Amino acid sequence: MGQEEIESYVKAGQIACKILRDSTKIVRPGAKVIEIAEQIEKRIAELGGEPAFPVNISINDVAAHYTPEAGDTLTVPEGAVVKIDIGVHVNGYIADTAITVTLDDRYNMLCEAAKTALEKAVEAANIGTKFSEVGHIVESVIKSYGFKPIYNLSGHSLDRFSIHAGEVIPNYRDRLVFGSFKPGRAYAIEPFATSGDGYVTESRKTLIYALRPNPKKLSKLGQELQTVFNTIYNDRKTLPFALRWYTNRFSLELLEKAVKAFVQSGLAIAYPVLVERGRGMVAQFEHTVLFTDRGEKIVTTSCSTEAA
Repeated sequence: MGQEEIESYVKAGQIACKILRDSTKIVRPGAKVIEIAEQIEKRIAELGGEPAFPVNISINDVAAHYTPEAGDTLTVPEGAVVKIDIGVHVNGYIADTAITVTLDDRYNMLCEAAKTALEKAVEAANIGTKFSEVGHIVESVIKSYGFKPIYNLSGHSLDRFSIHAGEVIPNYRDRLVFGSFKPGRAYAIEPFATSGDGYVTESRKTLIYALRPNPKKLSKLGQELQTVFNTIYNDRKTLPFALRWYTNRFSLELLEKAVKAFVQSGLAIAYPVLVERGRGMVAQFEHTVLFTDRGEKIVTTSCSTEAA
C-alpha cells in the first residue's frame, strides 16, 4: 500500500468526519430529507471528495438504503431516529461512515448501544483478528443494553472504487466466517442495533443502483438506453448512484425505464430499501479502518483531524 493510497483514504475519512459532525446540526423535525442529502453531497464536493454512494438517510425502522428520489417530499418526523450513512472517495479510495441522530431521548440507549459496539469493535480490530470475533463483540455489547444486532447486515472490506470488496464482517459471532483483518486493506465496521426482531427485509422500493458493465449485453439494448448507461458509467464506473443525480440530463421516465432494463439484463444491481422485520427502531454507527503494510491501524473517520 503506497503513501498516495493511504493519503487518499485518510483525506476521504477527514472529509466524511467533518460532514457527519456538521450533519447533526441540520437533522431536525420538519427538515426535508432531499435538502439534507443534497447539502451533504454538495459539501463532499466542496471539500475535495466525491460521493462513494448516494447519502443514505434512513429513518426509524428503515435500516438502510433510503436516499431521496427526485421531488421527494419526505420530512424528518418528530421523535425520529435518523441514520446518516455517507461514503466519500478520493481517487477511488473510500471512507464509509455513519452516525445516528435521535430526536427523542427514549432512544438514547439504543444509539449508545450501537455506538459503544462500534468503539469496542474498532478497538479490538487488528491485523490477524478474526472477523467473527469482532462480530461477537458487537453482538455482546448490543445485547448488554437489551437490544439486538441486525444479524443479516454486516460490515465489509473496501477496495478502490468498490464498496463491497468481498469480505464480510458480521455483527454477531458467525462461526462460518473464517476471514481476518489483513495488512494493505480497508474495512468498514458498522454495527446496527434494534429494538425489533434483529433482521431486515427488502421493501418494494429501490432508490440506489450500481452498474455492471457487459459490452455484449449492452449492445442488445437500444441506442437510447446505451446512451444512458454510458453517461452514468463514465461518471460512476461501478459505484452506486441515484436517479435524481441524472434528471438534469434525462427525463425521469427514461431513467426509470433504463434501470429496469439494466437490472433485468444483468447490467445493474439494485439496492432495495431495507426495513427492520419487526418494525423496531434501528440505530447505526460506522467507521472505516485501514491497515497499512507496516501494521498501522488508521481509523479514517476519526475526528482527530479536520478537512480543510
